[in-house]
Amino acid sequence: MHEQAATPGSGIAEPITSVEVGDVVVVRVPLIGKGTDDTSNESLEKLRGTVLPATLGTVEGIDYAVGGKTAMPYDFANQLNSRSVAVFVFILALAFVLLVVAFRSWTIPLVSILLNLLSIGAAYGVLTWVFQSGHLGSLLGFTAYGGVVAWLPLFMFVILFGLSMDYHIFILSRIKERWADGASSDDSIVGGISSSAGVVTSAAVIMTAVFTVFVSLTAIEYKMMGVGMAVAILIDATVVRGVLLPAAMALLGDRAWSSRLGKQRGAASRPIGEQTPEPVRPVSGSPCDRRDVLSSPAPRGR
Repeated sequence: MHEQAATPGSGIAEPITSVEVGDVVVVRVPLIGKGTDDTSNESLEKLRGTVLPATLGTVEGIDYAVGGKTAMPYDFANQLNSRSVAVFVFILALAFVLLVVAFRSWTIPLVSILLNLLSIGAAYGVLTWVFQSGHLGSLLGFTAYGGVVAWLPLFMFVILFGLSMDYHIFILSRIKERWADGASSDDSIVGGISSSAGVVTSAAVIMTAVFTVFVSLTAIEYKMMGVGMAVAILIDATVVRGVLLPAAMALLGDRAWSSRLGKQRGAASRPIGEQTPEPVRPVSGSPCDRRDVLSSPAPRGR
C-alpha cells in the first residue's frame, strides 16, 4: 500500500474503487500510511468506527466487513495480544505445579521460573535492539521496518520455556541426587553442575547451530526467529545455568528442599536390598525361659 493524497480528517486516501461479484460489492478504500504503521492503523480504526457506520451502517439489509493488507495483520495482532496473557499464565502455573510435584519444594519452582523468564527477557531485548531499532542490518542482510513480527514473542516464549526447562530439570536432578545421598549443599551444587555441564553444553551448541541457520534465509521473520532463539539459548546455557542457577542454589542452601525430602536424605546411599539391622529386644517370659535362650547346653562327655 502506498501513500496517497488523503481526504482531510478521515484517514482515507483516493481513489476509491468498487467491484461487483454477484450479490457482493468489494470496495477498495486506500488508507494513508505505509500499510502496517501507526498511521495506517489509526486510519483503519476511523474507517471502522466512524466512516462505515455513518455510510453503510445507515443502509438497511446489508452487512459489511473490513479486510485487506492493513486489517489482517492488525486484527491478528489484537487477537494474539488478547490471548497472550492467558497462555503465559497457563504455562507458568503448569510448570510451577509440575516442579512442586517433582522436587517437593516451593522455592525450587519459583527460582526455576524466574531464571527462565530472565533468559527469555534477554532474548526479547536483543530482538528489539537488532530488528526494531535497526542495528546489524547490513551484517544480517535485512532492512528494519521499526517493529517485530506479532506472532514471534509468544512463539519464542513457548518454545524457549520448554527447551530451557528441559535441561534445567536435568541439572536440578543431579544436584538433588547428591544432596539426598548426604553431601553438603555446596558439594551437591558443584557435583551436579560439573556432571551435567557436558550434556547441557552439547545440547546448547546443537540447538544454537540449528537456529542460526534461519538467519541465512531471506524472509525477515525467519531471521528474527533465528537470532532470538539462538541468543536466548546461548544466554540460558552460559549466564543463567552456569552462573545464576548455582549462585541461587548456594544462597538457598538446604532451605531449597522441603522437610519431606529432607527426611529421605541419605536413603539413596544405602544399597538396594540392604536391610537395616533390627535392635536387640529383651526376651520376655519367666527366668527359666530367659536362661534357656541365653545359655546353651554344655557338651556331653564320653
